[in-house]
Amino acid sequence: MRMEKLQIFTPNEVRIVDNAVAVAEELVSDHYKMSASQWLRPQYDIKTLVDLSPEEIVHGPFAQIIRYEGHREGTSLGSATYDFYKVCLQDHTICAALQKSPALRLFPFCLYIVTHELIHIVRFSKFLQNFDASPREKLIEEKRVHENTHQILDPVRVPGITAVLKFYHHWRRPLENLQNPAKKISSGS
Repeated sequence: MRMEKLQIFTPNEVRIVDNAVAVAEELVSDHYKMSASQWLRPQYDIKTLVDLSPEEIVHGPFAQIIRYEGHREGTSLGSATYDFYKVCLQDHTICAALQKSPALRLFPFCLYIVTHELIHIVRFSKFLQNFDASPREKLIEEKRVHENTHQILDPVRVPGITAVLKFYHHWRRPLENLQNPAKKISSGS
């Protein structure tokens, strides 16, 4: 499917998403007690559909994390490589969910999605979870990250956050009660 046919965020929506990213970064940093020098900013980036390559676009998930190999400038040694994570927000899927669920609003919905993806990145970077885990391990990790996301966002007073937490309530059920997890495993959200 060609990107031109997919709905992308408007400039105003991009500003809202950017604000959600800034709040999510602060919340995750505070939760994991990471100082500015410890924060992972050089190790990840967050992009919307307009900046994604065709292979970074998926249908179904709201976002996905892709791991790339980064190289420090001016070095050719293998020891200078590092994991670089790209959070690929799927505008078309997010917009479709907002249209389908009128109780959801863009800012709190993206706050949840980005917080969730940043938790994954922190956990990968701190070796708390293997990026290349088995499908079963990914499902367990997905449930764990949804629990952590809820824990971080539940006390936050943002208009519309209650509807978003309710939207994701099924991830707080016992693992054996999750329905069709295959779609959610790759997305992280």
